[in-house]
Order: sequence, then structure tokens, then C-alpha cells
Amino acid sequence: MFHWFRDHRRAETRKLPFPPEWETFVCANVAHYHMLDAAERAELRAMMQVFMEEKEWEGCGGLDITDEIRVTIAAEACLLQLGLPHDYYRNVESILVYPSTVLLPEHHPGVFERVGGPVEANVPILGQAFVYGPVILVWDAVLHGARHPGQGHNVVYHEFAHKLDMLDGAADGTPPLADRDQFAEWVTVCTREFPHLRDLAEKGHKTFLDAYGATNEAEFFAVATEEFFDRPVALREHAPDLYHVLSAYYLQDTAGRMVKASIPADCSADAVQSRSPGSEETLL
Repeated sequence: MFHWFRDHRRAETRKLPFPPEWETFVCANVAHYHMLDAAERAELRAMMQVFMEEKEWEGCGGLDITDEIRVTIAAEACLLQLGLPHDYYRNVESILVYPSTVLLPEHHPGVFERVGGPVEANVPILGQAFVYGPVILVWDAVLHGARHPGQGHNVVYHEFAHKLDMLDGAADGTPPLADRDQFAEWVTVCTREFPHLRDLAEKGHKTFLDAYGATNEAEFFAVATEEFFDRPVALREHAPDLYHVLSAYYLQDTAGRMVKASIPADCSADAVQSRSPGSEETLL
């Protein structure tokens, strides 16, 4: 009965008109939005409305949560799930947003708290995701990454990739996959690419994927996801097998989408909007 009410509420929320001011925020802030076709944009907007309604949003460090913050984060988070069978990130209940880089205070786990990883103190972060907890994001990093693709760094893609990875209860770099064949291919490719990145990073060589991806398998998946959405054409050229397994998982051809839209890899959101087809789309 609970699922029936939830699904009915979601269906009604998806039908609501998308506020014009929200469209303004997406167009101004999210460069990738302009690479989507009309059907993809419509689906993304519907997903965003459910996502924004269901999650708890909390401003931290004196930050007031505005519609611009919620819309920008929701657009990028939902973009990852655009092609996936999904449940609107069922493992994300709350999103905490700080204004700028934050030093996390020391955390002392409660008696009954389940800790999904090491507890760190006084570490400057731009974002963080917990297996059994919230997503933490820094707004100035969110906005910069959303407006300026092509740099291979996007904190929303990174942290929500972690939450996709964690859907099976573990942050191990392997999200829930469709079947055994997909899993086998994933293992074959990633068990080759991850050690290769780690070996290059340990030797101090320059790498296409951010060397932070060599930390562990979970960070490798998150970093690879950033590249898949942020620099997909370059990823396809540098690591075609890795691009293929990510495309098969996300059910999106981000490189083909960028090429079709004739979008330079390093464009800002404003430049992408001016070059993309259908940028004057009317909302219904």
C-alpha cells in the first residue's frame, strides 16, 4: 500500500508544470542540459521535480537553500539516472550544502550508528557521500563544475556516483548491474584499468583520469563517472573499453551526444546554450 501511494504521488508530481524560473536556472547553470534532445529534457525535468520534493535539503555554514541550489544539484544528480531504471536515489534522504570548502568537524559515532568507512576530522572537502547517510556538497564547487564542463571535475557527478555504487550496501566500485554478462565485462575492464591508473599514479606519471581515482575502486568509479559526463569524447579516445562499460551501465552515449550537438568540450553553460539546438524550447 505504501508503494502504491508513493508511486501515485510521484506520477502526479511528474505531471506538474515545470516552473519557468527553474528552467532559467537549469539553462544558466547546467551545460549538459543543452546537449539533451527534447524528450530527454522533458524526462529530466519530471525526474527533478520528484527528486526535489522527496529529499530533505539543509543549508550549512550559514547558507540558505534557494531554488537555484536545489534545481542545479537535482539536474546533475538526475542526469546520471536519465537512462537507468531507478528509484530516485532511494538511498539518499538528505542533502547538506555548504557555501564553500569546508573542514568537517570530528565525528564520534553513536552507540547504534553503522559506520560505512573511516571517520576523518579536519579534512577540507568539496563533497562527501555516506553509505548510510547524507550527501554533502559545497555550493561554489557545484556551480563551477556545472557551468564549466570539460575539466573532468564535477562534485555532484562524483558524489552521486558513490550513491549509485552504494545501492547494494557497499562502496566497492561496482554498482548494481543488469546481468551476469554485464558484470563479467565490468570486472574484466575495471580490473585492468584501475591497477593501470594506480601504477601510473604511484610512479608519478601524468594520467588522463584524475589520480584520486587510484585511491580505491569506489573512487575509481566516481572519477570515471565524472569523465564520462564531463569529458566523454576524450574518455572514449583514451580508454574506449572503460567508456563502453560506463555507457552500457548508464545507458547513455554521452560522447555521441556531445558530438551530435557540436559542443566544444571546454564550453561554459552560456556558450553551450548559444550553440545547442532547441535552446529556445517552450515548456508545456
